[in-house]
Amino acid sequence: MAQKRRSRLLGGALIDPRPVNGKMTAADLVDASFLAYNGRRLREACRLFAEKMLEPDVVVGMSITGALTPAGLGMSCLIPLIENGFVDWVVSTGANLYHDTHFGLGLKMYQGTAEADDVALRNEGVVRIYDIFFDYHVLLDTDAFFRQVAANEEFQHPMSTAEFHYRAGRYVAERERILKLKGKSLLACAYRHAVPVYTSSPGDSSIGMNLALLELEGKALRLDPLADVNETASIVYWSKKTGGKSAVFILGGGSPKNFMLQTEPQIQEVMGVSEKGHDYFLQVTDARPDTGGLSGATPSEAVSWGKIDPERLPDSVVCYVDSTVALPIIAAYALARRRRRKPRRLYEKREEMLAIVTDAYNRVKRKRQKAAAARS
Repeated sequence: MAQKRRSRLLGGALIDPRPVNGKMTAADLVDASFLAYNGRRLREACRLFAEKMLEPDVVVGMSITGALTPAGLGMSCLIPLIENGFVDWVVSTGANLYHDTHFGLGLKMYQGTAEADDVALRNEGVVRIYDIFFDYHVLLDTDAFFRQVAANEEFQHPMSTAEFHYRAGRYVAERERILKLKGKSLLACAYRHAVPVYTSSPGDSSIGMNLALLELEGKALRLDPLADVNETASIVYWSKKTGGKSAVFILGGGSPKNFMLQTEPQIQEVMGVSEKGHDYFLQVTDARPDTGGLSGATPSEAVSWGKIDPERLPDSVVCYVDSTVALPIIAAYALARRRRRKPRRLYEKREEMLAIVTDAYNRVKRKRQKAAAARS
């Protein structure tokens, strides 16, 4: 009997994993056992990040949503990624930066339970973030810290959120030094490595609330979100025009996701400067695309906005896994598979990058003016 010819569609790797054992590293476990479904997507995420996004010429931006720093993921994952040069710039919710500061000030957060009686917690002066507990005075002490720091003379002018976080991060880093707590705060780590950290909605957090109080008291500090738009666009344009690539690593979705991705429409649509879109797209999310929300929007949808280079769409992965599960695995995989990259210290290059994108826009503007004059 003639043997049936195997379909060319059956050319993928066999599903034939070796048994899991207690000696495997996290990276080896991912490669050997994450073979299908969301496990395979997580493996694809790990490999995209480690093998392509961490190439020397790729500038990596990370957006952070969800209460990740209260859960300790700033210390366990985000700080090691920054220290190893794996994250070059950040867009975060203000809440993540506020709660991150607790640790840099030596304040405590505890594992609790999501089934707690919240009325009893309130009566005891305990605040809950799902299954994380902390004393109400942690909020009051952190509020006082930001008000005291931001009242200093060096803050009394309009600034981008990156400048605010860099200046505030210096104070958190000094508090860490005094308390011998180095490695606890993401803000302090970003300051030490000159990683620019932006907040897309600066009024939407306890940091913004305390700065608003200083405004009532007559202080001159003003956070300028329009400066953030131009600075973030300049990072992306600079990364492409200096011979590199741009990658986005999105944890969750929400406003930070859009703020990071809108850099390309800002360059192409608003400025009118020729560009194609980000080169690599990696998102970890639990949001569905069919509800129409930004958090679940796919990279292919982002192509229609000019956010993602259509020629690089195969280098896009959406991993439908909780960030608290996926991030430690992706971080462990990258740290095992890639050598440390030299930090780019992009905060120190802000003026240079802004000048490059401004020059590109001015060339477009002059060309438009010349064409308009020729028509008239």
